[in-house]
Amino acid sequence: MQLSRRRFLAVTGTTAAGSATLGGSLLLNPAQAAEGAQQPGRVHLDYPITTVSKASNLKVNQPVAFTYPDPSSPCTLIKTGRKTQGGVGPDGDIVAYSILCTHMGCPVSYSTEERTFKCPCHYSVFDSELNGQMVSGQATENLPRIILSYRDSDGSIEAVGVEGLIYGRQANILPSA
Repeated sequence: MQLSRRRFLAVTGTTAAGSATLGGSLLLNPAQAAEGAQQPGRVHLDYPITTVSKASNLKVNQPVAFTYPDPSSPCTLIKTGRKTQGGVGPDGDIVAYSILCTHMGCPVSYSTEERTFKCPCHYSVFDSELNGQMVSGQATENLPRIILSYRDSDGSIEAVGVEGLIYGRQANILPSA
């Protein structure tokens, strides 16, 4: 039996549309994702709480290096000097990011002049004041943001989690040996 072009397109188009509809209905929408960790397949990572610095020790636009969530994960904390999306502290201007470029894992460096992170390997640029957003270059993902909390009682800045996937990992928390 010979299949006409019109019949072939009709069959494959119907199959593709049906698959997309079925696949789309299996994905969680944001409202379902917010229902809690009782959902099958939902993952909760137990991030350590690590004190990074005291807010009073930070100088505007001066990077502070630390590692999080483990010693193999280099990060940089920045006090931007102006309220920043995701920022913590008394002025909402303290943010932190993994410094492993999302393109190929090269360590990015912070440019105090441009207030961006730059990758020396393939020239990707990330905005420090817009959630580590990729601005240009080979990378296709933003820098993973280190979720910070501020403790009023003593002015401590603590790393409490990671938003995004650290380069080269299947999960941000490495399995225990």
